[in-house]
Amino acid sequence: MELGISSFGEVQPDGKAGNALHAHQRMQQLLAEIKLADEVGLDVYALGEHHRPDYVVSAPEVVLAAAATITQKIRLSSAVTVLSSADPVRVYQNFATLDLISNGRAEIMAGRGSFIESFPLFGYDLNDYDELFTEKLDLLVQINQQERVSSEGHFRPSIPNRGIYPRPYQSQLPIWLAVGGTPASAVRAGQMKLPMTVALLGGTPERFVPLVNLYRESAKAAGHAETALPLAMNSHFYLADDSQQAADEFFPTYQTMMNRVGRERGWPPLNREQFEYMREYGPLMVGSPQDIIDKLLRFHALFRNTRYLAQFIGGPQLPHAKLLHAIELFGTQVAPVVRKELAASTVSVDQA
Repeated sequence: MELGISSFGEVQPDGKAGNALHAHQRMQQLLAEIKLADEVGLDVYALGEHHRPDYVVSAPEVVLAAAATITQKIRLSSAVTVLSSADPVRVYQNFATLDLISNGRAEIMAGRGSFIESFPLFGYDLNDYDELFTEKLDLLVQINQQERVSSEGHFRPSIPNRGIYPRPYQSQLPIWLAVGGTPASAVRAGQMKLPMTVALLGGTPERFVPLVNLYRESAKAAGHAETALPLAMNSHFYLADDSQQAADEFFPTYQTMMNRVGRERGWPPLNREQFEYMREYGPLMVGSPQDIIDKLLRFHALFRNTRYLAQFIGGPQLPHAKLLHAIELFGTQVAPVVRKELAASTVSVDQA
């Protein structure tokens, strides 16, 4: 199982037209995080696209291209590219360019996104939410498979047998479909033979098992080998030397973030009791190295996932040195044990 990190690049808004000191500092921090993740042997780092004052990454491929020049092996992905409000041609060209810069380490994680700011920003109608994504995903996949493309577009101008350049260093760019909990999205991913990433953000992990089963059943019904399809699980994450320390350090940042988003969506305020319940029984991955190892193995037993993405949350309440220490622990103390345990269990199954 691949182990990696995702981030939205949380930032304290500068609130002015220029001289964005907080944004500059956070961008340097993100590059340091990606560099360290590569050095400690993690497999992937993914950045989410947002168009809000509280997140610094609106162009993940640009940040990832900078990261490609200071890393060696780690795969570089979006998390997610908001495809509904983007041009699939430009998305492909940008990530193909990233692939050439990184010697074949680029990936696209396509999704609708967790916020809707990009729709009015780029002139799209939210009433076309589903149709936009379907048309643009189909076009992106077609571009990935063919050098020259012909398409009839409803939301995007048609393409009359044109070449799309540059082409990537890899034979094809890995395109993952990111889903929250919508069954139709899991069906689409399975039918299209696309790797799927599931965001575990609420409830218990067990409630996502039917979604994963639906993904594999849909792939099988479409004639694909469902066991060979990559599957990633993603959840909020923080790691410290011991369990209580991790909870105490992370809770203020997590509470601030959840309550900020919650006010926009009508959620009740998050308290410490709810946080602890999510840590114990829900998808929240917060604790000591052994806590994280145990929960990652539990996730794998539930989902048979091929990748796990730890969603890191930054902010002024959590010193950046602590985030870097969490990355170091993840790569040096958690990842080797998880890989060894899963390799041993695979050997046991094969021998049986």
